[in-house]
Amino acid sequence: MDTILKIEHVSKAFTGHQALDDVSLEIPRGSIYGLLGPNGAGKTTLIRIINRITIPDNGKVFLDGKEIATEDIYHIGYMPEERGLYKKMKVGDQAMFFAQLKGMKKADAEKRLKWWFERLEISDWWDKKIEDLSKGMAQKIQFISTVVHEPKLLIFDEPFSGFDPINADLLKREILGLRDRGATVIFSTHNMASVEEICDDITLINKSRNILSGTVDEIRRKAGGNTFQVVFNGDIEAFNAAIQGIGTTIDEPEGIIGGYTQQKIHIQEDSNVQQAIASLNQACRLRSFQEIVPSMNDIFIRAVNGTL
Repeated sequence: MDTILKIEHVSKAFTGHQALDDVSLEIPRGSIYGLLGPNGAGKTTLIRIINRITIPDNGKVFLDGKEIATEDIYHIGYMPEERGLYKKMKVGDQAMFFAQLKGMKKADAEKRLKWWFERLEISDWWDKKIEDLSKGMAQKIQFISTVVHEPKLLIFDEPFSGFDPINADLLKREILGLRDRGATVIFSTHNMASVEEICDDITLINKSRNILSGTVDEIRRKAGGNTFQVVFNGDIEAFNAAIQGIGTTIDEPEGIIGGYTQQKIHIQEDSNVQQAIASLNQACRLRSFQEIVPSMNDIFIRAVNGTL
């Protein structure tokens, strides 16, 4: 795996509170990486450590194979959940200020900012004041200020907060486009539907520790545990006999429209799935045989509650 960011055994404590406890993870280059967890789990502390805002008590952070240093912040774009815009400044001046803080020359910054303003359909707001913006509009300014210097690592903390569905979808497309153009994105959110739509990999932090990491597809499939929904026409006793020694039924069978029966089953091993299908085909008339893959929201709840 080509790793852009590596967290090694990072711990951080504040007075009376262990924010992070021996957290390790690796973020693949060119991915959208979901950083998940309930409030107070330690996500924001980890993000602040990556950005060199906070120094860990123990452990190390590596960017591109080298221990991260202060000058590396010029290669990182960070959009915090709490938006830091100066209300009395004009929109364009504010965006220029942030771009130059990231080391951009004035002419380059203005050219690139104008391009982004046009792309997000807010060119008319360049000379208006920040205090006149809606929450969603201010979010767009913050997003542009985060990406304008084309950093290789982007960190978005609840980026869709304050957006209506149309603009949330617009921002999702832009984030996917940034990844496709080579950026790596860390995406911190409570919105599990967004995780399923755009994240390649995730880490779930709970009570200061990393309790779950992997690709979204692998985690969902593993959490499903070889569970399938079968719709068939035939005798339930013949159905049960057909999967004897291969799998077990879950819950009671349910009759559905058309005279079919719906039954959940658990198959013991991956290698037995085809055997189960063949055996059921002989015993009854199969209409469908579909794997049940849990949602990220279900997995989040189960993992946090310790039932995964």
